[in-house]
Amino acid sequence: MDGFERLDGPTEELSAAAMTGTLYGVGMGPGDPDLLTVKAQRILMRAPVLVHFCKRGRRGNARTIADAILRDPAREMALAYPYTTEIHPEHPEYVTALAGFYDEAAGKLADHLGAGRDVAILSEGDPFFYGSFMHLWRRLKDRFPVEVIPGVTGMSGCWTRAGTPITWGDDVLTVLPATLSLEALTERLRGTDAAVVMKLGRHLPKVRAALSAAGLLARAVYVERGTMAGERVVMLADKADDDAPYFSMVLLPGEGRRP
Repeated sequence: MDGFERLDGPTEELSAAAMTGTLYGVGMGPGDPDLLTVKAQRILMRAPVLVHFCKRGRRGNARTIADAILRDPAREMALAYPYTTEIHPEHPEYVTALAGFYDEAAGKLADHLGAGRDVAILSEGDPFFYGSFMHLWRRLKDRFPVEVIPGVTGMSGCWTRAGTPITWGDDVLTVLPATLSLEALTERLRGTDAAVVMKLGRHLPKVRAALSAAGLLARAVYVERGTMAGERVVMLADKADDDAPYFSMVLLPGEGRRP
C-alpha cells in the first residue's frame, strides 16, 4: 500500500475532472488599486492565464488597475473588441461582430481550461454588473467550474468620492444606462427617488435634457474617473460642456427619510 486511500469508481472521470481549470471572474473595483479585495489580489497572483478586455491598440482600465501587481506578461491574454463606440450597439453588424468575438474568445479560454489551467478574467467594477465577463461566463459556465470574486462597483466608488450618500430611509435607487431614449430616461427618472446614470460618453446632452425635463437637474452630480487619476466631481448644472469620457456617470442622490 502507498499510504493513500483509494476511491472505487471510474478513475478516468476523476482524472479528467482534476485536470479541468477554473474560470474566475475577478472584480477589479472602480479604479483605485487600493480598492482591490484581498481575494482578488490572491487570484491575480497565482492564476496562470490572465484575461483582460481592451479597445484595439489600447490597454483596458481593468488591466491598468493591476499594474502594481502583475509583472509577468507571459501570463496575459488581451481580448480587443471589434467595435466600441463606432457602431450603435443595436446595429445588426455590431451584434453579429460582438457575438463572434465572444464565441472566439470563449473557445480560446476553453482550450486553457480544458488543459487544466485556471483562467482569471479581469473585470472593471463587479463582474456581474454590466460586465463583459458575463458574456464569456454564459458561454462557459456549464462546461467548467466558475468562481466570481465580487468587486467595488464604479457607482459605489463615485458616490463615495463625491461625498454624496445616494439613498436615505426608504429611497428607491434606479440604475440607468444612458443609452436609453430621452423619453425612457425622463420617465424612469420621474419615477424614482435616487438614480445612477451610467455609460455617459456622447449621451451626456440627452441625460442632461432628461434630468431637466424631470425637474431634477439641480440635484444631479457629475463624476468623471471616480477614484482614478484625473478624477473630477461637479454639479451637473455647473458643467459648461457636454464632453464625458466612458468612465463617468451622473448621480441623483435621494432625499428620503432621515431621523
